Amino acid sequence: MASIASAFLVGTLFGFGLAVSEMIDPARVIGFLDVAGRWDPTLLFVMGGALAVTLPGFPLILRRARPLLAEFFALPTKSKLDGSLIVGAIIFGIGWGIAGFCPGPALAALASGSPAVALFVVAMIAGQWAASLLETRP
Repeated sequence: MASIASAFLVGTLFGFGLAVSEMIDPARVIGFLDVAGRWDPTLLFVMGGALAVTLPGFPLILRRARPLLAEFFALPTKSKLDGSLIVGAIIFGIGWGIAGFCPGPALAALASGSPAVALFVVAMIAGQWAASLLETRP
């Protein structure tokens, strides 16, 4: 129960941070990608702030024997670039550029009640489901 409560709290804090930084506004993301026009560096500052916290914090956390609310650290084991990763990154980038959303901000933006955001989230979930089917097929 503590892990569920902490996940809810951390997710709420993350969503609040996305809203305060206006990363749930697709125009911010589109503006960031418009390097030849009216470039908006806001996303760069948000990513920089995240890295400023993560880079020194991650090694400190990994010094622990195990996480506070789990039995073990669930870290990625793949270290090679493969076709699935590259194709997935291309699809993600195209979707991000067209819609101006990635998964975190899209979920946070659901609070706006926008039908366009809800449609994006439904399409995102369908895409994740389809990808899982392709991943499990022999």
